[in-house]
Amino acid sequence: MYKERSGGSSRSEILSGAVDRKRINDALTKKLEKSSPSTSRAFAASTAKPQLPDVESETDSEEGSDVSGSEGDDDTSWISWFCNLRGNDFFCEVDEDYIQDDFNLCGLSGQVPYYDYALDLILDVESSNSEMFTEEQNELVESAAEMLYGLIHVRYILTTKGMAAMTEKYKNCDFGRCPRVFCCGQSCLPVGQSDIPRSSTVKIYCPKCEDISYPRSKFQDIDGAYFGTTFPHLFLMTYGNLKPQKPTQKYVPRIFGFKVHKP
Repeated sequence: MYKERSGGSSRSEILSGAVDRKRINDALTKKLEKSSPSTSRAFAASTAKPQLPDVESETDSEEGSDVSGSEGDDDTSWISWFCNLRGNDFFCEVDEDYIQDDFNLCGLSGQVPYYDYALDLILDVESSNSEMFTEEQNELVESAAEMLYGLIHVRYILTTKGMAAMTEKYKNCDFGRCPRVFCCGQSCLPVGQSDIPRSSTVKIYCPKCEDISYPRSKFQDIDGAYFGTTFPHLFLMTYGNLKPQKPTQKYVPRIFGFKVHKP
């Protein structure tokens, strides 16, 4: 959380039973809709840091820690911590040098609320105002940071370094396998059906049958815009040696052993 930049608690202590991520995302969505309901929830760009509003809690339900593995490490960067959260396996770690280059972030300040606070959080930069934030405000900044990281991530994976990082995940089948029988467990790539945030969730693309399907349940809440519509196709053009042959077999419907006639 954002407040731990000034506090002494570890991420695992703050997250464990303290953050209802659905409530955080719902609150952020409402904030985005109020700000600009006619522009796909995009925020107008601002040169000054906005005043963080108080947000009313929508539910008192609590969830366990989302961190995969054991206790969190206070020395772990926000990027490493985020990518190691349960369900965030699709993400690769974006180089901080890439994030610190303003050219790579062009246009994002108008899409993400609390942009400056979120960027500081991603880069582990101390904020002089963090001690004044309420728990609800901290949660909004955390959710904004996740959104900002996703929008940076979709750009990064189109670079040479980004594709190299995703290549390892592809070879390890981290994104899942195609469920079609004749694809024989082909490793898939993440893809979005839209480049607009909060339009659809991530899907997996099979380079063998060239179709998309739903990923495993723990990945089905990830925004598809964090991977975009371009990535898998540019990836396979770049690494042509990783593109498999199309299936040679095709399922044939039969009734009592006879092929079903197609009118």
